[in-house]
Amino acid sequence: MTLVLALQANPEPLPESVAASADALGDAANHAATVAGAGHIDFLQLVLHASLPVQLVMLLLLLASIASWLIIFRKRSVLGRAEREAERFEERFWSGSELSKLYAGATERSRDVGGLEAIFEAGFREFNRVRQRRGVDSRAQLEGAQRAMRATASRELDGLEHNLEFLANVGSISPYVGLFGTVWGIMVSFQGLANVKEATIATVAPGISEALVATAMGLFAAIPAVWAYNRFATKVDRISTRYDAFSEEFSSILQRQAHLEE
Repeated sequence: MTLVLALQANPEPLPESVAASADALGDAANHAATVAGAGHIDFLQLVLHASLPVQLVMLLLLLASIASWLIIFRKRSVLGRAEREAERFEERFWSGSELSKLYAGATERSRDVGGLEAIFEAGFREFNRVRQRRGVDSRAQLEGAQRAMRATASRELDGLEHNLEFLANVGSISPYVGLFGTVWGIMVSFQGLANVKEATIATVAPGISEALVATAMGLFAAIPAVWAYNRFATKVDRISTRYDAFSEEFSSILQRQAHLEE
C-alpha cells in the first residue's frame, strides 16, 4: 500500500521510445482526419492533368453544351412568342371582325406578321387574287387559298423547328463522345503501367479519374439537350396542329363566301 501511494505521488515519465510512438500515432491520426475532411473532387485539376486527346474531347463537349443552352433559351422564347401570337390572333379572328379589316391589318408595312396571321394573310391574298380572274369557279379559288396557306404554314413550322436537329444530335452523340474520351484516358493510364514494377490502384487511379470526367461531361451535355428536344418537339407538334385546324376552319369560311358570290 505504501509503494502504491509513493508511485502515485511521484509518477515517472514514460520512456522516450513509448512517447515518440504515441506522438507518431497522434500525428498519423491528425493527418488521416485532414485527408478525409479534404476529400473533394477538383475537376479543374483533373481536366488540366488529362491527356491531350481527352482534353480535346472535353473542350468539344463543353462547346456543344454551351451551344445547346443558347439554343434552348432562344427556342423557348421563339415558341412562347408563337403561342402568344396565335392566341391573340385567334381572339381577333373569332371576335367577329371583318376579314378585309384583318387582312388590312396584316398587310401594314410597319408590321412583320408570322404564325397564324401570316397563314391568314397568305390564304386571303391568294383567294382575292384568284377571285379577280374572270371565269374562275369557287373551287379554284378555294384550292388556291389552301395551297398558299399550306406553303406559309410549312415555312412557319420550318422556322420553329430550326436547330432542333442540333439538340437531338447533341443528346444522342455526346455520351458516346465522352465515352471515347474515357476509354482513351484509361488506355493511357494502363499503358503507363508498362514501366512500373509494382502496379497498385494508387498508380492508375489518377488517370482513370481524369478519364471519367469526359463521361461526366458527355452526360452533362446530353441530358439538357434531350429534355429540351422532347419538350420543344412536343410544342412544335401542338402549334402545327393548331395551324392545320385554323387552315381548315378558314377554308370553310372562304368556301361559304365563294358560294355566296356566285
